[in-house]
Amino acid sequence: MATEVWIEREITQIRPLQGKVALVTGAARGIGRAIAVELANRGAAVAINFRSSLHQAEELREQLREAGAQATIYQGDLSHAEDARRLVKDVIDFYKHVDILVNNAAINRDKSIKKMTDADWVDVIGNNLDSAFYTISAALPGMIERKYGRIVNISSMTGQTPNFGQANYAAAKAGLMGFSKVVALEMARYNITCNVVSPGYTDTDMLKSIPTEILDQVKTKIPMGRLAKPEEIAKAVAFLICDGDYITGQQLAVNGGMYM
Repeated sequence: MATEVWIEREITQIRPLQGKVALVTGAARGIGRAIAVELANRGAAVAINFRSSLHQAEELREQLREAGAQATIYQGDLSHAEDARRLVKDVIDFYKHVDILVNNAAINRDKSIKKMTDADWVDVIGNNLDSAFYTISAALPGMIERKYGRIVNISSMTGQTPNFGQANYAAAKAGLMGFSKVVALEMARYNITCNVVSPGYTDTDMLKSIPTEILDQVKTKIPMGRLAKPEEIAKAVAFLICDGDYITGQQLAVNGGMYM
């Protein structure tokens, strides 16, 4: 009998998100793609949001479906309130609920402050910070009603320690941390958690424009001596969702020890 219980528990642990619906923004590429795959592997139905990477989103959807997961794609520029709230509504209309929300969508427009334009500032704040408010405010009513929700916002080490030329990005990512704490405080009574994962330098398309010699210099400053893999960020997100029932309002830094 004890053996049967043990086996049943092991099977449950393999797919802890069976029956849950996860919306991942900016999920067609990079960290967002890895998060979508990780959550699907753990049993969640995954709603994949993308802004312009249609081909990559379709490819991911088909890969997940071939692996036996339920996956759908949704286009939307989440810096616009109408698009962001329509996205959440469309996912709820299809799946009937959203249990997990991962705000990963982000852009960068790196320039020194003296060269940064108003458009550079507004675009980054809109995509990286405003979008999280729009999606969370749209998803919360259903989560509150069901007394369950897991929200993870993807910030950045840049929100903790400055990078030259990233005033807009740093402001958005630091703002995301403060915003997440308030959501966590207000929503705890409804069994809704809200946490932040802050990656360091991660091997994604966002780093492709950085010259190799500069990246090599960056690696010398990382105690672990390498860039993060998107899958490593995804596992941190999955931990907070699957095992973080009593963790809320916290920031999990995944940066190889570059900032402690």
